[in-house]
Amino acid sequence: MSYQVPRGTQDILPQDISKWHRLEDLIRQFCYVYNFEEIRTPIFEHTNVFKRGNDSSDMVNKEMYTFKLENSSTSLTLRPEGTAGVVRSFVEHKLYGQPDLPLKTYYVGPQFRHERPQKGRMRIFNQFGVEVLGAKDPLIDVEAIALGWSFVSALGLSDLKVLINTLGDDESRNAYRAALRDHFSGSISTMCPDCQRRYEQNPLRILDCKIDHDLDIMKSAPKMSDYLNEASKEYFDAVKQGLDALGIPYEIDDRLVRGLDYYTHTVFEVVSVNREMGAQSTVFAGGRYDGLIEYFGGPKGMSGIGWAMGLERLLLACEAEGISLEDENGLDVYVLCLAKEAKMAALQMVTELRSNGYRCETDYLGRSFKAQFKSVERKHAKMAVFLGDQELKNGQVTIKEIATQKQHTVPMEDIVSVMDRLFGENTDEENGCACGHHHE
Repeated sequence: MSYQVPRGTQDILPQDISKWHRLEDLIRQFCYVYNFEEIRTPIFEHTNVFKRGNDSSDMVNKEMYTFKLENSSTSLTLRPEGTAGVVRSFVEHKLYGQPDLPLKTYYVGPQFRHERPQKGRMRIFNQFGVEVLGAKDPLIDVEAIALGWSFVSALGLSDLKVLINTLGDDESRNAYRAALRDHFSGSISTMCPDCQRRYEQNPLRILDCKIDHDLDIMKSAPKMSDYLNEASKEYFDAVKQGLDALGIPYEIDDRLVRGLDYYTHTVFEVVSVNREMGAQSTVFAGGRYDGLIEYFGGPKGMSGIGWAMGLERLLLACEAEGISLEDENGLDVYVLCLAKEAKMAALQMVTELRSNGYRCETDYLGRSFKAQFKSVERKHAKMAVFLGDQELKNGQVTIKEIATQKQHTVPMEDIVSVMDRLFGENTDEENGCACGHHHE
């Protein structure tokens, strides 16, 4: 019997992990300068956190991993998205009562959706998301978009465009829903089952249909912009002015409604136009939500905005544009163990070097000198230390600088101070050693 990962999941192997670390480090750097603080919510929540009322979204109706444990009546769901859990936490802990709103948070972690796996779409996928809670201002919408745009730009991505739209306030949206129902009333019976369900629950979502999108009735559908009241128009105009002021290019897409039912006012997607991305071109997306905080029991009228990006898809976008996020630093030191009797001394040596910030390795397989030196090359070690019978006897080791081929024979007890000197000489332009650490 062979064992394999379930469909729609993957192992992230050690040789690939460095690019994930690079992404996660950059995420934390950008969120730090934008003053966003990390929040971590449970991987599963009570089902009603995600399944709210008459929700028309595919995620809620078709894709959630929902379960009950034996002898329990409690329905639980693995989180399919991050926003609902963050808002639930915001309300449960009464964070809306703190003096310095809005609360600016971010999260990084796995989400779970039972959907058809394809390139850039997994059943377990990792998301970076931000939520700004407790204040409503068009410039907050702009700042949230700017954080995401700055992040993907810093990665080097350029084949991108920003799509924005407004869904207006409740009054505007109700008027638009009525217009859509009227428009589709004579044709809805000929449309796909999802559209028929959405017609009753949320007709805006019909515009997001991937099956019927080319029908004439879809192309002639009324536009949201024709049903916006003055307040909604002013809000959207201020968002556009803010994006213009920051030099963030955008296109207005009046068909953009997003896949979740809680959005109001600003919605947006940042998509890759690189051909290699295919159908899964969205890099990050989100929008404002006016009713979600109140739904969870928070103050009436309190608003939030957020977005999320899938890290797997982000890595595909980087790959499509030829951007490498690999860590190519390699080892600082490889200790070649040239005699069985030297194994303990080798372990002591690498332990001492590691305690001083050096990235080290040694051999545990009893391989030949030639085989060990191949490891030095494969692991891109900057220094090789030779330790055998003769070295043990003399209390000395030989250090070889790989880049220059220079060799130094030094007392074993001086190994750290010598490494500090050698790495210092090789990195004059930096205030520290080649491994990125500062040695006192």
